[in-house]
Amino acid sequence: MEFELSGHAGLRLWKQALTNIVIKKGPDLTTRQLSVLLIVFLEPKKHTVRGLATTLNVSKPVVTRCIDSLSIRGLVKRVRDEEDRRSVLIQRTVKGAVFLTDFAEMIENSYREAKSN
Repeated sequence: MEFELSGHAGLRLWKQALTNIVIKKGPDLTTRQLSVLLIVFLEPKKHTVRGLATTLNVSKPVVTRCIDSLSIRGLVKRVRDEEDRRSVLIQRTVKGAVFLTDFAEMIENSYREAKSN
């Protein structure tokens, strides 16, 4: 689906998608948590706390707290790297995939509604 957003249309779309999550009683994620979740799911590579911290230009403890919150909700999980047992990888979960699929559908529905009005 191609999006053409001008002016405040992008902000309205984002507002509607976030509002839909609140209405559906979805996880109340911070911008940082949502960013980490999207990076882990949309970038097919091994993710570590260090790598995520570098990508987001924040400290490792900040990312660790973020991963803690996402893990508690079951949206990501920590797994020991079999190639380097000292390293811990941040991986996708089914619950995280379902959340992001639902979120993507909400964004698409919000966009269609906005176009029809």
